[in-house]
Parts: sequence; C-alpha cells; structure tokens
Amino acid sequence: MPGRRAFLGRTGAGLAGLLLSPGLLESCAPGSARAHIRGSLRGANQATGHKLWNPTKLPAPSRTIQTGIIIVGGGVAGLSAKRWLERHGRPDVLLLELDEQVGGNSAAGRNGVSAYPWGAHYLPVPDPRNHELLEFLREAGTVTGFAPDGQPIYNEYHLCLDPEERLHINGHWQTGLVPEMGVPAADRQQIARFFALIEEMRQAKGQDGLDAFVIPLDHSSTDEQFRQLDALTFADYLTGQGFTSPYLRWYLDYCCKDDYGTTAAQTSAWAGIHYFAARKGQAHNATSADVLTWPQGNGFLVENLRQQAAEGIMTHTLAYAVHETPTGVEVLAYDAATHETLRITAPQVLLATPQFVTRRLLKDVPGLIQPRQPLHHTPWVVANLTVDGLPQGPGAPLSWDNVLYGSPSVGYVNANQQELQLGNQQKVITYYWPLTDEAPEAARRRAYKTTYDEWLQRILAELEKAHTGITARVQQADVWVWGHGMVAPAPGTLWHAERQQMALPLRNKLFFAHTDLSGMSIFEEGFYQGIRAARQILSGV
Repeated sequence: MPGRRAFLGRTGAGLAGLLLSPGLLESCAPGSARAHIRGSLRGANQATGHKLWNPTKLPAPSRTIQTGIIIVGGGVAGLSAKRWLERHGRPDVLLLELDEQVGGNSAAGRNGVSAYPWGAHYLPVPDPRNHELLEFLREAGTVTGFAPDGQPIYNEYHLCLDPEERLHINGHWQTGLVPEMGVPAADRQQIARFFALIEEMRQAKGQDGLDAFVIPLDHSSTDEQFRQLDALTFADYLTGQGFTSPYLRWYLDYCCKDDYGTTAAQTSAWAGIHYFAARKGQAHNATSADVLTWPQGNGFLVENLRQQAAEGIMTHTLAYAVHETPTGVEVLAYDAATHETLRITAPQVLLATPQFVTRRLLKDVPGLIQPRQPLHHTPWVVANLTVDGLPQGPGAPLSWDNVLYGSPSVGYVNANQQELQLGNQQKVITYYWPLTDEAPEAARRRAYKTTYDEWLQRILAELEKAHTGITARVQQADVWVWGHGMVAPAPGTLWHAERQQMALPLRNKLFFAHTDLSGMSIFEEGFYQGIRAARQILSGV
C-alpha cells in the first residue's frame, strides 16, 4: 500500500498539537462485546504543540546556544538534510524535534508480539537512477551489493514476503487488489485498457527528453502536454477517457486514498497517473512491482537516517519563533522536558516543516512566498490491533496487504509478515483509515472529538465483515489520530511557479525542505527535499 509510505509528509515540529505520547489507557463500554479489549488513544496531546500558536505564555529565554546550522523538524526531510550535511563536512548541525522521537509520521511501536508501524509502512523498489537513495539503502543493509550489470541486489529479508496482497470481495478473498471475483467482462476490458494506458505513460517522455512521470517529482518532464493534467481532477480525467467501470473506479479511489489520502475526485490527474507511471524500480532480484518492508514499517528507514547522523538532535523541543539577525538567525525554542526556553543562534536555519507551520514561524520575516492556493493535509486514523489469530473466510490466505472492497478504510497490513518463525497465532495488524468523507478541517475536528471506544467500534465493524468473530480475539487495540497526516495533491497544486519558488532560500539564511514543497507526501520526496536543501546550504546559494 503506497499510503503506508505516504505519511511522511509531516516532519518534526511541523504538526503542532500531535505530540508523540505514551497515550492514556482506555477501556470500552462495560458489557459490550469490546469490554475485554484494552488499549490507548494517541496523537491528541496538544499541550506542547499548541504553544506554537500562543507563545506569549512561555518563559523568557534562560540561555543561548550557538551552532552552525539549525534544522527545525526531525521527519524524513530534516533527517535526510542532517545526514547529507554531516557527510559533506558540516557536523555543526543542531536538529530540533517536537516529539519524543524523530521520524514524524513514520513513528513505530512495539509490544510483546511484534514491532509495528504508526504510519508509513513500505518503500517501493526504487528507480536505479536514484543514486542517493540507493546509497542510503546500501548503508542501511537493504541493498547488499550490485550485480555485474550494475543492478542493485536487495536483502531478501527486506523484500516483502509472499503472499503479498489480497482483496475481500463478494464474500471471498482473492489474490491481488485489482477486482476480479465476479467482475463482468466489460469491466475487465476497461481495467485492461486502463493498465495499457498506464504502460504508455510509464514509457512517455516529453520534448525535453525527460520522463513524463518520475520520482522525485522535480525530475519529471516540463512538457505542457503532461503538466496540464494537473488542472484536472483524476476523476474527470478518467471519465473523459471513458473509464466508467465501478470496479475500476473503486480501485482507483482506493489507490488515491492509500497514497494521498484523497479520492480520485479530490486528486490532481497528474498525481493520479504518477501513482502508477512513476514506478520504475529495477533490481537483480526484484521488479518495479516489488516493495521493501519491515515489521516497524518505515520506522526502519527513519532509524537508519538517525543513526547515520546521530549527534546534535534535541527532542521534546518546540521551535516557536524564527528571527533574522545581522549575522544569521535566531530560533526561540521551548524544551518540554526541562520547561526551559532557549535562544539558539546560527548563520543559517533549515525549516523542515509544513507550510502552515513555516508561515507561523516566519510571520515577521519578509519575502516568504505563499502557495497559490492553501494546501490541505488529510487526517488519518491508524490502529494497531493485537489479535489471537484471525478468523479466515474462503479464498486467499492472510497476506501482507489486506483490503476490503467497498470499505472506507484502505485495509490493514500484517506487521508480522516478515517473520520467519511458524506457528505463532498471535498477530499485530495495522489498520489504516484516511478520513476523506468531508473537507480536511471538518474531518480533523470530528476526529479529535471521537472517543477511543467509538473509533474501535467503527474499526471492528469493518473488520467483522471479512473476519467474523474477530472482536472476541482482539486483546489490545491502540488507536492513533493523525490530524494532518499528509499533504493532498489537489488539482492545481503541483505544477505552478509558487511551489518551486517556495523551495528557494531567503538571503542565504533561511532554507526550506518538506514534502509540502513536492506536493505529494512519500518517503522518496522527503528524502530528496532534505538533500536538495542541504546542497543549497553547502553551495552558498
């Protein structure tokens, strides 16, 4: 599920109000079928993050710290930038992270049964032209070497084990996620025609010789015949191409929700095609259809980014103001662990934060480019359920990725998939639900008002449709509400001058790196944005 990688749009102090916390122990309604389940509701601790919106109540700075470069935000973009700077002679970097751990929406957890993700879950096999990403994966032990033809060789324990995907449709589990069971011939023909079109788009190049669709997005062709697709919704594009099959349209809605947290009607047509056409991974022992995954999801990748530049990270630290000075910048920050306010000075600062936080931090700084239209960030709910076996209906066996046709969710992943031991009936399944049924702000407000028991009741009601009796087998259920899960690639947000201008530094003091600057929130974009900004700092642009 690409959406598992898509959560990386949030970085560090970027989401004020979503402080990673142990969570309060919750219980379900006494006497209900859920009364035996224990767990926690997480992600709604706004005490520290909301100080960003009213910093006047914070104490005055009690001491000053001097450093070479300040990075605000410890998500993928911030960590990627820090790693790149250190590898190129700049170890004098101090990274500030609001939460108790770095990684943003690639946070991970663990219990006595398994490690598990709280967000992004996998990485597609990368395009071999993405040399920086391949080098990082080599250092992480995911790429183990290169074949004589130059193709990377991936660690077999990191490639997703079989069975990989299944779909519950018409009361049966089928192999694969594209609907097949009970699908009429005419719909099958439309599905085949759609994938033939996608193959054309995968091979397409613009008049500038560049791929029409590639990762990172900035390396895609500037040819207007492709970029003009950003003005349409994906739903309108599909209708214009004669793709009306309800089975195909359900699948494409699922894909958009999974990767972007939006429906096809809310997604740029360019982004909808990019979901498929930018998959160009090649390897000695894998194809573009293969994915890399770990029990803790992309927490594995984040931990490797952290380890490769481990010094100079301050967690539990809220940056709440950034000011220019004659010699550089100063960042005012609140240490939530010590309740101390700090003044941190440096010649340069890199803001690895979403745009709405960047604007708040720089509200008194002139020259900040504003996006053409406000960016929306989709809220998500993620639940990790520890179960004593899964009741299975007819059809394909438990897979890594398990999706329910017609569900508002995008299904669940089996966190234990990569384990080799046999016979363990206990599992942790990670359930993902993008809240797409109303506008993001309204969905966010409603999500924060929903109780633990209400979330659990809704989630179990969906799972019971495919796993009759699963409620009695759930031992623990922890629920996380991501209020601003990921930037939404709405029509008109990808290819406009303001998006690229927002990535330019101001006066060689203020630099920017975040997936908001790509317009789509996937690991590869966060990794790229961090390196791009680090190169700007190193070159003195």
